[in-house]
Amino acid sequence: MYQFVSVLVILVSILLILIVLVQNSKGGGLASNFSASNQVMGVRKTADFLEKATWTLAGALLVLSFVSVMVLPKGQMQSGSAIDEEIQNMTAPTQELPDFGVGEGEATPSGGTVGDSL
Repeated sequence: MYQFVSVLVILVSILLILIVLVQNSKGGGLASNFSASNQVMGVRKTADFLEKATWTLAGALLVLSFVSVMVLPKGQMQSGSAIDEEIQNMTAPTQELPDFGVGEGEATPSGGTVGDSL
């Protein structure tokens, strides 16, 4: 059911975008193509149709948004977020500082020991 409502929301959104792009606030757009007064759908009727279609699609999008929230699939209820679980399950790093092979009593390139050079 949720997928069906999601497809309807996307379809209504695309139609709303197309209807808004066809309109022109200065009286142009689709309405400018029907400028003859003897047309069945004249300039004013085309503008009325586009305005009613815009408001209808906007209302449908609002209603479908609420419906999509109501039919949202309910998963298993978790007590906390996934990030909190990862933090609780995280272990402290056990790696110590790296040993570069130079330690107390080892020979240095100058022939002495590390402790002797001080």
